[in-house]
Amino acid sequence: MTEQEILAMPAEDYMNPAQLDFFRDRLLRLRRELSERAGQREGDARVGAEDLPDSTDRATVEEQRFVAQRLAEREASLLGKIDAALRRIEEGRYGYCEKTGQPIGIQRLLARPMAILAVEAKNDDEAREAQYAR
Repeated sequence: MTEQEILAMPAEDYMNPAQLDFFRDRLLRLRRELSERAGQREGDARVGAEDLPDSTDRATVEEQRFVAQRLAEREASLLGKIDAALRRIEEGRYGYCEKTGQPIGIQRLLARPMAILAVEAKNDDEAREAQYAR
């Protein structure tokens, strides 16, 4: 199925088997891509800063390592969210807001297939976070 076909389905067909298969495939593809990138980054990180004679080059390599480590941490977190979304598909809970139980919506899931909150619930959470951050 394509995104257009998913979007063209009537609301009564929300999270039917075809839609669940579509999102399962999308999540598995995202997972595979993240895993492949992580493997490539491990190879890139093997260049040792101590092997470089110039202190500026060493600092650049260390900075690149730091950025790569932060990216790896974010991707590891994303992998966990993808795995959780795949579990929700298997459990029959995928596509429904964890706070309200209402449909998250196809468009939101297309943009963020591992979403657990509907837009309204997410906005409420962000507004509360911003209020407490002051």
